[in-house]
Amino acid sequence: MSFIKRLEKNIIKREKAIEKENEKLDSLKNKLNSNELTRAKYNIKKGKIENNIRTLDARIRTLKGIITKEKKHIEEKNKK
Repeated sequence: MSFIKRLEKNIIKREKAIEKENEKLDSLKNKLNSNELTRAKYNIKKGKIENNIRTLDARIRTLKGIITKEKKHIEEKNKK
């Protein structure tokens, strides 16, 4: 079970990282609205942040899949 717990901790860590990236997006929007950033720089930075979010989200989905596979493996082991 320790393997599953480590995966769950990793998922939580990735979710927190996504929250931080969303906060960065919000601060970028505020800077754009206050005319500290140009539209072009905003779009470039926004693209990088959204790419990071997609990457983290994909990793979370992978980890969740590994957890379900591992739980199924443990159940089959217990049946025998």
